[in-house]
Amino acid sequence: MASTPTGRFWRQAVLAMALVAPGLSWAAESTAVTTPRVAATLLSSRDAVAPGERFQVALVQKIAPGWHTYWRNPGDSGEATQIAWTLSQGATAETIQWPAPKAIPVEPLVNFGFEGTVLLPVEIAVPQDAKPGERLTLKADATWLVCEKICIPEEGAFTLDLPVAAEAVVDEAAQVRIEAARAALPTPAGFKGRIAADGEGLVLALPGLTTAPADLRFFPVSDTLIDHASVQAASAGADGTVLRLARSSAFKVESAEVEGVLTYSEGGAMRALAFVAAVDPALAAAAPAQAAAPAVATIPLPVEGAGLTFWAALVFAFAGGLILNLMPCVLPVLFIKALGFAQLAQAGRSEVREQGLLFLAGVLATFMVLAGIVVTLAGLGSSVGWGFQLQSPPLVIALAVVMTLIGLNLLGAFEIGTSAAGVGHGLASRGGRLGAFMTGALAVIVATPCTAPFMGAAMGYAVTQPPALALAIFLALALGFALPVVALSLAPGLLRLLPKPGRWMLILKQAFAFPMFATAIWLIWVASVQAGPGGVLAALAAVLAAGFIVWLVGVMRGTGRGRLVSSALSVLVAFGAGWFVLQNAVPAATTTQAQAGGIQAWSPERVAALQAEGRPVFVNFTAAWCITCLANERVALSRQEVTDAFAALNVAYLKADWTNRDSQIAQALAEQGRAGVPLYLFYPGTKGAPAEVLPQLLTADMMVQAARRAAAKEARTASR
Repeated sequence: MASTPTGRFWRQAVLAMALVAPGLSWAAESTAVTTPRVAATLLSSRDAVAPGERFQVALVQKIAPGWHTYWRNPGDSGEATQIAWTLSQGATAETIQWPAPKAIPVEPLVNFGFEGTVLLPVEIAVPQDAKPGERLTLKADATWLVCEKICIPEEGAFTLDLPVAAEAVVDEAAQVRIEAARAALPTPAGFKGRIAADGEGLVLALPGLTTAPADLRFFPVSDTLIDHASVQAASAGADGTVLRLARSSAFKVESAEVEGVLTYSEGGAMRALAFVAAVDPALAAAAPAQAAAPAVATIPLPVEGAGLTFWAALVFAFAGGLILNLMPCVLPVLFIKALGFAQLAQAGRSEVREQGLLFLAGVLATFMVLAGIVVTLAGLGSSVGWGFQLQSPPLVIALAVVMTLIGLNLLGAFEIGTSAAGVGHGLASRGGRLGAFMTGALAVIVATPCTAPFMGAAMGYAVTQPPALALAIFLALALGFALPVVALSLAPGLLRLLPKPGRWMLILKQAFAFPMFATAIWLIWVASVQAGPGGVLAALAAVLAAGFIVWLVGVMRGTGRGRLVSSALSVLVAFGAGWFVLQNAVPAATTTQAQAGGIQAWSPERVAALQAEGRPVFVNFTAAWCITCLANERVALSRQEVTDAFAALNVAYLKADWTNRDSQIAQALAEQGRAGVPLYLFYPGTKGAPAEVLPQLLTADMMVQAARRAAAKEARTASR
């Protein structure tokens, strides 16, 4: 078809337009969406399409070594790739034509998916009434989960813009790739099997296989049929091959037939058969309902807001914001604001009131920006929560630089917004107003590593509500947070109790530099947890660059030429430091290996397995940037009496580390009505038994008592 004069004309026209407008998607392959794990494109077998024809496109995934994406039944964990189509001209798209998967061990589980490069073909139908000269636009919004030891949800938007011609123009190279992928798709088996009960297991009869081939494996489409990780033993008999399978712990038969794929080795090559097996009626009748996932029941210790109403959530949010002022991550910034009020103690009431209201404006503006991001991304299905920005190593490093610069400013290395001789005097009007606003903004940013009592329930409720209600709850949180400083600014009588400005204020100002340096050190440690040694190097380089810029601006200010040179050099150094940070502060893959002290990595499957063994399970949802989490670990979780109680009661300790973004942990938090860490769950050692939700602030005695309650529930259940 492509060799006719008309076909050659359209091919030449398309190629000519592609040369004239190289930025448009005229080629048979879309712009690539690339991450460190997957490079994905949309590939078309046509450069131009004809009215009424059906042709093939394919989503191509080039997967990094050690990583994998998922088949339609992902196995023990995971999620299949999905494509949502938007097609012009009334065109339609069929479902994905799935290649045969591989069994990918992820101890102790097995996933079904793909490694290396995989093509997922899809057939597109062009409407008969499409006219030459028009355009057929294919837009595909694809989502996939890519996993190694961690799983990362990814997505891509792909566009192909194909001209409609009287005759189709085949892209030879793309056609060869897609047809090779389609040739490797599972072929119809040509026979029908039968699946029946075999004691506690299953037996799959394959009459079309007279001898048991090597490496025979059955991949069912249903994820509730077999135990994916169990060995599948094949044996040949008089009526063909028999494959013995272990039942799924959530065994369920949903129809009279089960579909799947059979793979086996023949002559050194893998073959795949698309296969259907009839379900023995006795097996279908005996199939129990699908097992429910472990439940979580909130057992009231201190009130944390189960079953909140909107008005209760507002009260909880306001109270949580008020308590947040007492958290260690916020105190250094509030001390600086108090120092500013002390400097203004002898100033006019209107100036002090203005400072307080500008601080309030900074708090409200920053809270609303963060809340808007959380609510918007949650509405789009993304997994974010309180403190989400601290899951980004570059932002953690930027905050460490800010803290370092504030500390240097407090020590007098340079001055921002103050007069050189102004200790004890008011701030310059413009600098003072900006300083008050930015102090409020900074207080909110550094507050995100902390979660106060009542906050968790309020924010968890907020992210499940419509945007207007969610923003109202965050507004209540912001008002509670800003209240102490605003009240101080509106109560001049309290300010008059302070000593008159003098040398004591200079000493106090310099002393406040050291909490800032301590905060910067902690943030650099967080970067080391997130990105390893590269994160530490990037943070120290950023601090060096910031210090150099401050020095450069100081020594070269004065003449217009000096300011110009210092500005240019500062921009150059800042750009170079930013590039260096982005290159080196890359989130490191988390490990699922056991941690010190017998602590294991959390997963829902691990919780279920431990409960099935009869062991109580404690789960600690935490993050390195969460000050409340670290405080609880120091004052409660690491205490010897807690360790001894866990050992005596055979409690398994699991940790869910949310330092870097993890969609599975975010989903688990959302299921408990939480938008951030910490979250503490205590499961009794009974399969499927609900967990007790502990408060956000722990004590050693509280942990020991919770362990005893979990063990007692296990004992009562065992005695029945």
